Amino acid sequence: MCPKNASYYGNRAATLMMLGRFREALGDAQQSVRLDDSFVRGHLREGKCHLSLGNAMAACRCFQKALEVDHRNTQAQQEFKNATAVLEYEKIAEMDFEKRDYRKVVFCMDRALEFAPACHRFKILKAECLALLGRYPEAQSVASDILRMDSTNADALYVRGLCLYYEDCIEKAVQFFVQALRMAPDHEKACLACRNAKALKAKKEDGNKAFKDGNYKLAYELYTEALGIDPNNIKTNAKLYCNRGTVNAKETR
Repeated sequence: MCPKNASYYGNRAATLMMLGRFREALGDAQQSVRLDDSFVRGHLREGKCHLSLGNAMAACRCFQKALEVDHRNTQAQQEFKNATAVLEYEKIAEMDFEKRDYRKVVFCMDRALEFAPACHRFKILKAECLALLGRYPEAQSVASDILRMDSTNADALYVRGLCLYYEDCIEKAVQFFVQALRMAPDHEKACLACRNAKALKAKKEDGNKAFKDGNYKLAYELYTEALGIDPNNIKTNAKLYCNRGTVNAKETR
């Protein structure tokens, strides 16, 4: 055994990377450069692990370190360009999300994931945007893949709930939002979605009860209030418009 041999840690890191075990590989790569700061392959592997996990800034630092040791290293030069590209995709995606250009965000995340295949953060952002675009099966598939690897991922639980919410499965959606909040009590998006879902369900049920009781004026008001909760929930709102139309028909008789 040679616990102070940098190349051994570097080789094990390379093996773990081939197995897709980037977090474990990162630890070995970091140990290899702690033992030998001039170990170029160690810096490259550390950078690759960081990049695969979506930490492009840390990856850039590793590739720069490799270039300090060997400024002609073509692999380090290319990997630095890749990491810089990921940083740019992140920046563009953040701006486009604010502008609600969700298709552009999906495009940017797909490009970033080519270099960062193990980044849950990029996958979640892509899944959330797919859900907001109404592409629920794709969004659910991405979120479910993450939950299979990490059942406590609050962001993935939120996206699963969001898909169900927009497909008018509100009770199931609330369960996922509550679970997400259990894992991350300060999850703002899950908190807002949970509040909207509960309010929408309650208003709709109150409206239905008023309708059955023959109180059409109250039913109309309740359905109208429900429609103001979330204009983006097209499926539930379609049913509410239908219910309100039925109320109008009853009132005009």
